[in-house]
Amino acid sequence: MLRISHYIKELLEPKEFQPSRKLTGPVVIWNLIRRCNLTCKHCYSISADKDFPNELSTNEVLVVMADLKAFGVSVLILSGGEPLLRQDIFEISQAAKNMGFYVGLSTNGTLIDQANIEQIAAMNYDYVGISLDGIKETHDYFRRKKGAFDASLNAVRLCHDQGIKVGVRFTLTQDNQRDFPLLLELVAHENIAKFYLSHLNYAGRGNKNRKTDVHHAMTREAMDLLFDTGLRLLQAGKNHEFVTGNNDADGVFLLNWAQRRGFTDSAIEHVHHQLEQWGGNSSGVNIANIDNLGIVHPDTFWWKYSLGSVRERLFSQIWTDISDPLMAGLKQSPRPLQGRCATCMHQRICGGNTRVRAWQTTGNFWAEDPGCYLTDEEI
Repeated sequence: MLRISHYIKELLEPKEFQPSRKLTGPVVIWNLIRRCNLTCKHCYSISADKDFPNELSTNEVLVVMADLKAFGVSVLILSGGEPLLRQDIFEISQAAKNMGFYVGLSTNGTLIDQANIEQIAAMNYDYVGISLDGIKETHDYFRRKKGAFDASLNAVRLCHDQGIKVGVRFTLTQDNQRDFPLLLELVAHENIAKFYLSHLNYAGRGNKNRKTDVHHAMTREAMDLLFDTGLRLLQAGKNHEFVTGNNDADGVFLLNWAQRRGFTDSAIEHVHHQLEQWGGNSSGVNIANIDNLGIVHPDTFWWKYSLGSVRERLFSQIWTDISDPLMAGLKQSPRPLQGRCATCMHQRICGGNTRVRAWQTTGNFWAEDPGCYLTDEEI
Protein backbone atom coordinates (compact mmCIF):
# COMPACT_ATOMS: atom_id res chain seq x y z
CA MET A 1 0.00 0.00 0.00
CA LEU A 2 1.45 3.34 -1.12
CA ARG A 3 0.81 6.21 1.31
CA ILE A 4 0.28 9.01 -1.18
CA SER A 5 -0.50 11.75 1.35
CA HIS A 6 2.58 10.93 3.41
CA TYR A 7 4.91 11.29 0.43
CA ILE A 8 3.27 14.49 -0.79
CA LYS A 9 3.78 15.93 2.70
CA GLU A 10 7.44 14.94 2.44
CA LEU A 11 7.67 16.70 -0.93
CA LEU A 12 6.22 19.86 0.59
CA GLU A 13 8.26 19.73 3.80
CA PRO A 14 11.04 17.11 3.71
CA LYS A 15 11.78 15.84 7.20
CA GLU A 16 14.94 14.28 8.53
CA PHE A 17 15.23 10.77 7.12
CA GLN A 18 14.30 8.07 9.61
CA PRO A 19 14.97 4.37 8.97
CA SER A 20 11.71 2.46 8.76
CA ARG A 21 10.73 0.02 11.44
CA LYS A 22 10.64 -3.57 10.22
CA LEU A 23 7.36 -5.39 10.79
CA THR A 24 7.75 -8.28 13.21
CA GLY A 25 5.10 -10.20 11.28
CA PRO A 26 2.97 -9.65 8.17
CA VAL A 27 -0.29 -7.74 8.03
CA VAL A 28 -2.88 -10.52 7.89
CA ILE A 29 -6.03 -10.00 5.84
CA TRP A 30 -8.44 -12.66 7.06
CA ASN A 31 -11.47 -13.65 5.01
CA LEU A 32 -13.45 -15.03 7.92
CA ILE A 33 -16.50 -15.88 5.83
CA ARG A 34 -17.22 -16.33 2.14
CA ARG A 35 -20.92 -15.58 2.37
CA CYS A 36 -21.93 -12.10 1.24
CA ASN A 37 -25.23 -10.34 0.73
CA LEU A 38 -23.88 -8.93 -2.56
CA THR A 39 -22.38 -10.47 -5.71
CA CYS A 40 -19.99 -7.77 -6.86
CA LYS A 41 -18.56 -7.89 -10.38
CA HIS A 42 -14.91 -7.69 -9.27
CA CYS A 43 -15.10 -9.94 -6.18
CA TYR A 44 -11.83 -11.86 -5.75
CA SER A 45 -13.37 -14.44 -3.37
CA ILE A 46 -16.35 -15.14 -5.68
CA SER A 47 -18.72 -14.87 -2.74
CA ALA A 48 -22.48 -15.48 -2.79
CA ASP A 49 -25.43 -15.15 -0.42
CA LYS A 50 -25.28 -18.72 0.82
CA ASP A 51 -23.45 -20.61 3.52
CA PHE A 52 -20.18 -22.24 2.49
CA PRO A 53 -19.21 -25.48 4.24
CA ASN A 54 -16.18 -26.23 6.41
CA GLU A 55 -15.33 -22.66 7.43
CA LEU A 56 -13.18 -22.12 10.50
CA SER A 57 -15.07 -22.31 13.77
CA THR A 58 -14.85 -19.64 16.45
CA ASN A 59 -12.45 -21.75 18.49
CA GLU A 60 -10.25 -22.46 15.47
CA VAL A 61 -10.08 -18.72 14.71
CA LEU A 62 -9.05 -17.94 18.29
CA VAL A 63 -6.33 -20.62 18.25
CA VAL A 64 -4.92 -19.23 15.00
CA MET A 65 -5.01 -15.70 16.40
CA ALA A 66 -2.93 -16.80 19.36
CA ASP A 67 -0.31 -18.23 16.97
CA LEU A 68 -0.36 -15.03 14.89
CA LYS A 69 0.27 -12.97 17.99
CA ALA A 70 3.11 -15.20 19.13
CA PHE A 71 4.61 -14.96 15.62
CA GLY A 72 4.71 -11.16 15.80
CA VAL A 73 1.67 -10.27 13.71
CA SER A 74 0.31 -6.94 14.92
CA VAL A 75 -2.31 -6.04 12.30
CA LEU A 76 -5.47 -8.00 11.46
CA ILE A 77 -7.93 -6.95 8.77
CA LEU A 78 -11.19 -8.87 9.23
CA SER A 79 -12.85 -9.36 5.87
CA GLY A 80 -15.14 -11.66 3.89
CA GLY A 81 -17.42 -12.13 1.96
CA GLU A 82 -19.20 -9.86 4.34
CA PRO A 83 -17.69 -10.27 7.84
CA LEU A 84 -20.79 -8.86 9.55
CA LEU A 85 -22.64 -11.99 8.43
CA ARG A 86 -20.56 -14.10 10.83
CA GLN A 87 -22.58 -14.49 14.00
CA ASP A 88 -19.38 -14.48 16.05
CA ILE A 89 -17.79 -11.43 14.37
CA PHE A 90 -17.98 -9.31 17.52
CA GLU A 91 -16.63 -12.13 19.70
CA ILE A 92 -13.69 -12.52 17.31
CA SER A 93 -13.18 -8.76 17.10
CA GLN A 94 -13.17 -8.35 20.87
CA ALA A 95 -10.73 -11.22 21.29
CA ALA A 96 -8.42 -9.64 18.71
CA LYS A 97 -8.54 -6.28 20.51
CA ASN A 98 -7.90 -8.00 23.86
CA MET A 99 -4.80 -9.64 22.36
CA GLY A 100 -3.49 -6.21 21.35
CA PHE A 101 -3.92 -6.40 17.57
CA TYR A 102 -4.59 -3.37 15.41
CA VAL A 103 -7.98 -4.47 14.06
CA GLY A 104 -9.57 -3.28 10.85
CA LEU A 105 -13.00 -4.24 9.54
CA SER A 106 -13.42 -4.53 5.77
CA THR A 107 -17.10 -4.40 4.83
CA ASN A 108 -19.43 -3.42 2.01
CA GLY A 109 -21.27 -1.31 4.57
CA THR A 110 -24.81 -2.28 3.59
CA LEU A 111 -25.40 -4.12 6.86
CA ILE A 112 -24.35 -1.20 9.08
CA ASP A 113 -27.36 0.71 10.36
CA GLN A 114 -28.85 2.33 13.45
CA ALA A 115 -29.55 -1.10 14.94
CA ASN A 116 -25.89 -2.17 15.17
CA ILE A 117 -23.75 0.96 14.88
CA GLU A 118 -23.34 1.30 18.66
CA GLN A 119 -22.18 -2.32 18.90
CA ILE A 120 -19.72 -1.70 16.07
CA ALA A 121 -18.45 1.42 17.81
CA ALA A 122 -18.07 -0.55 21.05
CA MET A 123 -15.58 -2.87 19.30
CA ASN A 124 -13.19 0.08 19.03
CA TYR A 125 -12.03 -0.94 15.57
CA ASP A 126 -8.90 0.92 14.57
CA TYR A 127 -10.30 1.36 11.09
CA VAL A 128 -13.45 0.48 9.13
CA GLY A 129 -13.10 0.32 5.34
CA ILE A 130 -16.22 0.53 3.19
CA SER A 131 -16.21 -0.08 -0.55
CA LEU A 132 -17.72 2.35 -3.06
CA ASP A 133 -17.42 1.63 -6.79
CA GLY A 134 -18.74 4.94 -8.00
CA ILE A 135 -21.66 7.25 -7.44
CA LYS A 136 -25.21 5.89 -7.10
CA GLU A 137 -26.08 4.01 -10.33
CA THR A 138 -22.50 2.96 -11.04
CA HIS A 139 -22.00 1.55 -7.56
CA ASP A 140 -25.36 -0.25 -7.62
CA TYR A 141 -24.46 -1.72 -11.02
CA PHE A 142 -21.14 -3.07 -9.74
CA ARG A 143 -22.75 -4.35 -6.53
CA ARG A 144 -25.71 -5.78 -8.43
CA LYS A 145 -28.15 -4.36 -5.92
CA LYS A 146 -30.33 -1.27 -6.16
CA GLY A 147 -29.91 0.96 -3.12
CA ALA A 148 -26.46 -0.40 -2.23
CA PHE A 149 -24.82 3.01 -2.64
CA ASP A 150 -27.24 4.77 -0.31
CA ALA A 151 -26.82 2.04 2.31
CA SER A 152 -23.01 2.12 2.12
CA LEU A 153 -22.81 5.91 2.24
CA ASN A 154 -25.16 5.90 5.22
CA ALA A 155 -22.78 3.43 6.91
CA VAL A 156 -19.87 5.81 6.29
CA ARG A 157 -21.83 8.63 7.91
CA LEU A 158 -22.90 6.51 10.87
CA CYS A 159 -19.31 5.45 11.53
CA HIS A 160 -18.12 9.04 11.21
CA ASP A 161 -20.76 10.24 13.67
CA GLN A 162 -19.62 7.58 16.16
CA GLY A 163 -16.02 8.76 15.95
CA ILE A 164 -14.86 5.63 14.12
CA LYS A 165 -12.01 6.14 11.66
CA VAL A 166 -13.74 5.21 8.41
CA GLY A 167 -12.48 5.16 4.88
CA VAL A 168 -13.66 4.44 1.36
CA ARG A 169 -12.15 1.82 -0.95
CA PHE A 170 -12.49 2.17 -4.72
CA THR A 171 -11.40 -0.39 -7.33
CA LEU A 172 -10.53 1.39 -10.56
CA THR A 173 -11.82 -0.16 -13.81
CA GLN A 174 -12.66 1.12 -17.25
CA ASP A 175 -16.36 0.91 -16.38
CA ASN A 176 -16.22 3.23 -13.36
CA GLN A 177 -13.27 5.50 -14.15
CA ARG A 178 -15.66 8.33 -15.09
CA ASP A 179 -16.97 8.36 -11.49
CA PHE A 180 -13.52 8.72 -9.96
CA PRO A 181 -13.51 12.55 -9.83
CA LEU A 182 -16.97 12.50 -8.25
CA LEU A 183 -15.81 10.09 -5.56
CA LEU A 184 -12.87 12.34 -4.71
CA GLU A 185 -15.33 15.22 -4.37
CA LEU A 186 -17.48 13.05 -2.10
CA VAL A 187 -14.48 12.26 0.12
CA ALA A 188 -13.77 15.96 0.56
CA HIS A 189 -17.43 16.92 1.05
CA GLU A 190 -18.14 14.17 3.60
CA ASN A 191 -14.79 14.72 5.35
CA ILE A 192 -13.93 11.04 4.95
CA ALA A 193 -10.64 10.29 6.68
CA LYS A 194 -9.15 7.84 4.19
CA PHE A 195 -9.48 7.01 0.50
CA TYR A 196 -7.93 3.81 -0.86
CA LEU A 197 -7.66 3.37 -4.60
CA SER A 198 -7.17 -0.26 -5.61
CA HIS A 199 -6.03 -1.15 -9.09
CA LEU A 200 -7.84 -4.15 -10.56
CA ASN A 201 -6.07 -7.44 -9.95
CA TYR A 202 -6.72 -10.52 -12.04
CA ALA A 203 -8.33 -12.81 -9.49
CA GLY A 204 -11.81 -14.19 -8.86
CA ARG A 205 -14.44 -12.19 -10.71
CA GLY A 206 -11.77 -9.59 -11.35
CA ASN A 207 -9.92 -12.19 -13.42
CA LYS A 208 -13.01 -12.88 -15.51
CA ASN A 209 -13.37 -9.14 -16.11
CA ARG A 210 -9.73 -8.34 -16.77
CA LYS A 211 -10.63 -7.04 -20.25
CA THR A 212 -12.38 -4.16 -18.48
CA ASP A 213 -9.16 -3.13 -16.69
CA VAL A 214 -8.46 0.53 -17.42
CA HIS A 215 -6.17 1.29 -20.30
CA HIS A 216 -2.78 2.52 -19.21
CA ALA A 217 -3.51 6.06 -20.37
CA MET A 218 -6.64 6.12 -18.18
CA THR A 219 -4.65 4.86 -15.23
CA ARG A 220 -2.10 7.62 -15.65
CA GLU A 221 -4.88 10.21 -15.88
CA ALA A 222 -6.50 8.85 -12.71
CA MET A 223 -3.21 8.89 -10.80
CA ASP A 224 -2.50 12.47 -11.84
CA LEU A 225 -5.94 13.45 -10.55
CA LEU A 226 -5.40 11.59 -7.26
CA PHE A 227 -2.00 13.20 -6.66
CA ASP A 228 -3.30 16.65 -7.63
CA THR A 229 -6.28 16.25 -5.29
CA GLY A 230 -4.09 15.11 -2.43
CA LEU A 231 -1.79 18.09 -2.92
CA ARG A 232 -4.67 20.56 -3.17
CA LEU A 233 -6.38 19.31 -0.01
CA LEU A 234 -3.14 19.28 1.95
CA GLN A 235 -2.40 22.83 0.93
CA ALA A 236 -5.94 23.75 2.05
CA GLY A 237 -5.22 22.33 5.51
CA LYS A 238 -7.34 19.19 5.03
CA ASN A 239 -6.03 16.00 6.59
CA HIS A 240 -7.41 13.32 4.26
CA GLU A 241 -5.30 10.20 3.82
CA PHE A 242 -4.93 8.95 0.25
CA VAL A 243 -3.41 5.54 -0.44
CA THR A 244 -3.20 3.17 -3.39
CA GLY A 245 -2.71 -0.56 -3.71
CA ASN A 246 -2.15 -3.40 -6.19
CA ASN A 247 0.05 -1.45 -8.57
CA ASP A 248 3.44 -0.52 -7.17
CA ALA A 249 4.32 1.42 -10.32
CA ASP A 250 2.40 4.19 -8.53
CA GLY A 251 5.54 5.02 -6.54
CA VAL A 252 7.57 5.66 -9.67
CA PHE A 253 4.73 7.62 -11.26
CA LEU A 254 4.54 9.78 -8.12
CA LEU A 255 8.17 10.80 -8.61
CA ASN A 256 7.50 11.64 -12.26
CA TRP A 257 4.42 13.64 -11.23
CA ALA A 258 6.46 15.55 -8.64
CA GLN A 259 9.00 16.49 -11.30
CA ARG A 260 6.26 17.67 -13.67
CA ARG A 261 4.69 19.72 -10.86
CA GLY A 262 7.94 21.56 -10.23
CA PHE A 263 9.03 20.17 -6.86
CA THR A 264 12.72 20.68 -6.09
CA ASP A 265 15.28 18.07 -7.03
CA SER A 266 16.27 17.70 -3.38
CA ALA A 267 12.66 17.04 -2.30
CA ILE A 268 12.19 14.49 -5.07
CA GLU A 269 15.45 12.76 -4.16
CA HIS A 270 14.33 12.67 -0.53
CA VAL A 271 11.07 10.94 -1.44
CA HIS A 272 12.89 8.66 -3.90
CA HIS A 273 15.00 7.43 -1.01
CA GLN A 274 11.89 6.88 1.12
CA LEU A 275 10.17 4.94 -1.66
CA GLU A 276 13.19 2.67 -2.02
CA GLN A 277 13.04 2.03 1.69
CA TRP A 278 9.34 1.17 1.33
CA GLY A 279 10.28 -1.33 -1.38
CA GLY A 280 6.98 -1.78 -3.18
CA ASN A 281 5.15 -5.07 -3.43
CA SER A 282 5.34 -7.13 -0.24
CA SER A 283 3.08 -10.10 -1.00
CA GLY A 284 4.46 -13.15 0.76
CA VAL A 285 6.61 -10.94 2.99
CA ASN A 286 4.67 -8.23 4.81
CA ILE A 287 1.19 -9.08 3.49
CA ALA A 288 -0.57 -12.39 4.14
CA ASN A 289 -4.03 -13.82 3.64
CA ILE A 290 -6.01 -16.51 5.41
CA ASP A 291 -9.22 -17.55 3.70
CA ASN A 292 -12.47 -18.81 5.18
CA LEU A 293 -11.28 -22.44 5.12
CA GLY A 294 -7.98 -21.63 6.83
CA ILE A 295 -5.87 -21.80 3.67
CA VAL A 296 -2.93 -19.39 3.68
CA HIS A 297 -2.10 -17.32 0.57
CA PRO A 298 0.64 -14.74 -0.24
CA ASP A 299 -2.10 -12.10 -0.40
CA THR A 300 -5.84 -11.89 -1.03
CA PHE A 301 -5.53 -12.19 -4.81
CA TRP A 302 -3.68 -15.53 -4.72
CA TRP A 303 -6.78 -17.57 -3.78
CA LYS A 304 -5.99 -20.16 -6.45
CA TYR A 305 -2.58 -20.78 -4.85
CA SER A 306 -2.41 -22.54 -1.49
CA LEU A 307 0.58 -22.36 0.83
CA GLY A 308 -1.00 -24.72 3.37
CA SER A 309 -3.78 -24.91 5.92
CA VAL A 310 -3.77 -23.59 9.48
CA ARG A 311 -5.72 -26.73 10.35
CA GLU A 312 -2.66 -28.79 9.47
CA ARG A 313 0.26 -26.51 10.35
CA LEU A 314 0.76 -23.36 12.36
CA PHE A 315 0.61 -20.16 10.32
CA SER A 316 4.09 -19.32 11.56
CA GLN A 317 5.40 -22.58 10.07
CA ILE A 318 3.64 -22.06 6.77
CA TRP A 319 4.82 -18.46 6.40
CA THR A 320 8.48 -19.22 6.96
CA ASP A 321 8.56 -22.28 4.66
CA ILE A 322 10.48 -21.35 1.52
CA SER A 323 10.39 -24.84 0.04
CA ASP A 324 7.42 -23.48 -1.89
CA PRO A 325 8.81 -21.96 -5.14
CA LEU A 326 6.50 -18.95 -5.09
CA MET A 327 7.31 -18.05 -1.49
CA ALA A 328 11.01 -18.58 -2.11
CA GLY A 329 10.91 -16.08 -4.96
CA LEU A 330 8.71 -13.56 -3.17
CA LYS A 331 11.07 -13.50 -0.20
CA GLN A 332 14.14 -13.25 -2.43
CA SER A 333 15.70 -9.81 -2.89
CA PRO A 334 15.78 -8.91 -5.67
CA ARG A 335 13.04 -11.16 -6.96
CA PRO A 336 13.78 -13.36 -10.03
CA LEU A 337 11.90 -11.09 -12.44
CA GLN A 338 11.73 -11.48 -16.20
CA GLY A 339 10.79 -9.34 -19.20
CA ARG A 340 10.39 -5.59 -18.73
CA CYS A 341 10.41 -6.00 -14.98
CA ALA A 342 13.87 -7.61 -15.07
CA THR A 343 15.39 -4.63 -16.89
CA CYS A 344 13.46 -1.92 -15.02
CA MET A 345 15.65 0.52 -13.11
CA HIS A 346 12.95 1.00 -10.45
CA GLN A 347 12.91 -2.50 -8.96
CA ARG A 348 13.96 -1.11 -5.57
CA ILE A 349 10.84 1.05 -5.54
CA CYS A 350 8.19 -1.31 -6.90
CA GLY A 351 9.59 -4.75 -6.03
CA GLY A 352 8.41 -6.26 -9.30
CA ASN A 353 4.83 -5.06 -8.86
CA THR A 354 1.91 -7.48 -8.52
CA ARG A 355 3.06 -10.98 -9.43
CA VAL A 356 -0.45 -12.43 -9.52
CA ARG A 357 -1.26 -10.52 -12.73
CA ALA A 358 1.76 -12.04 -14.44
CA TRP A 359 0.80 -15.52 -13.23
CA GLN A 360 -2.85 -15.18 -14.25
CA THR A 361 -1.99 -14.04 -17.76
CA THR A 362 1.10 -16.17 -18.51
CA GLY A 363 1.30 -18.96 -15.94
CA ASN A 364 4.72 -17.61 -14.96
CA PHE A 365 5.19 -16.05 -11.50
CA TRP A 366 8.08 -13.87 -12.68
CA ALA A 367 6.95 -12.62 -16.09
CA GLU A 368 6.55 -8.89 -16.57
CA ASP A 369 3.48 -7.40 -14.93
CA PRO A 370 0.89 -6.54 -17.62
CA GLY A 371 -0.61 -3.98 -15.23
CA CYS A 372 2.49 -1.77 -15.24
CA TYR A 373 1.49 1.47 -16.93
CA LEU A 374 4.96 3.03 -17.11
CA THR A 375 6.43 3.57 -20.58
CA ASP A 376 9.63 1.90 -21.74
CA GLU A 377 11.35 5.27 -21.45
CA GLU A 378 10.20 5.70 -17.84
CA ILE A 379 11.59 2.35 -16.72
